[in-house]
Amino acid sequence: MRYRRMPIEVESPEQLGYSTITNNLSESSVADRRLSDLGLDLDLDGLVLQYGDHLGDPTLRAAVAAGGAGLDLDHVTVFPGAAAALFAVATSQLDRGDHAVVVRTNYATNLETPRTIGADLDTVDLRWEDGWQLDVDAVADLVRPGTTRLISITCPHNPTGTMLDERDLRRLVGLAERAEAVLLVDETYRDLTHTGERIPLAATLSPFVVSISSMSKAYGLPGLRVGWAVTTDPLLAETLLAAKEQMVICGSTIDEHIAGRVLADRKRVLPPIVAEVRERLAITEAWFADQHTFEWIRPSGGVVGLVRFRDEVAVDEAAFHRVLLADHGTYVGPGHWFELSDRYFRLGFGWPTEDELRAGLDALLAAAATTTTT
Repeated sequence: MRYRRMPIEVESPEQLGYSTITNNLSESSVADRRLSDLGLDLDLDGLVLQYGDHLGDPTLRAAVAAGGAGLDLDHVTVFPGAAAALFAVATSQLDRGDHAVVVRTNYATNLETPRTIGADLDTVDLRWEDGWQLDVDAVADLVRPGTTRLISITCPHNPTGTMLDERDLRRLVGLAERAEAVLLVDETYRDLTHTGERIPLAATLSPFVVSISSMSKAYGLPGLRVGWAVTTDPLLAETLLAAKEQMVICGSTIDEHIAGRVLADRKRVLPPIVAEVRERLAITEAWFADQHTFEWIRPSGGVVGLVRFRDEVAVDEAAFHRVLLADHGTYVGPGHWFELSDRYFRLGFGWPTEDELRAGLDALLAAAATTTTT
């Protein structure tokens, strides 16, 4: 395998330097939490720093399993972040020349790892004209029974914030079952939905499904580096465990201990986070309604939306993004992070403070005023 760095990583805020950004609207998670914010009585001094359970901390796995009907802790394999879990699925299910179907736009890892392996990759592009909704028939048209090894989707979706309904999710499960392919569902925003609808944890629907999630996006704990894969297929679970063991043996004892305590207490920890995210979403929606340069399709889940310049607005894309940061201290995720034109950008409304969000939204208009014509 030959690796290359992805633009979303090269140009990430942590690489650019957080101190260089005043209004960070590029992040795809809620605001980062401190340990003191969690309200937990953690006895880390007494924690033995041994090799942990190779599957992951049992308390953490039990808390993950509690989120899906019929699951138990043996259905859960913990990884050092969702990215590692995604990598393990792709590398364990695909060899060079194997066929995969991946939804695009997408988080870059979901596309880049199959490409790095040398898989025969077909993409199904989400379209503005369809409200960023996935066309399941388009996925079905690309699936090759007996040849397709992996179907990869994200719900809620990053970077658009759109969601599948349960009917379409079950249709995708049926496609995977008939093709005897693995359906990978990246569910890292599952605990942050804004419609009142909560579809089943995908892995509960079939042994052909693996669900991926983490503590990073909804809980604001990316520094813990804790994610997980859920599957009810014993052979697939054994394969993922083997992949993990060959990469890292086991996870961080400290990280998994803290994550287990947080997730076991999700009924207390999560509601104020969700309430804050929805307040930020309301602020962003009101801003969109009051200007005529940008547009988006309201996210149904998560903390990001995919914004674009309106069709009638002519813009120097490179100048806009340069001026936005250099003159206004504001950073967004440009479209090329997601294989799109830079007329598009990902806007993260869940990470900044309210003041930073409002200032960043104002900065979008200020930068557009000097780089666009109508």
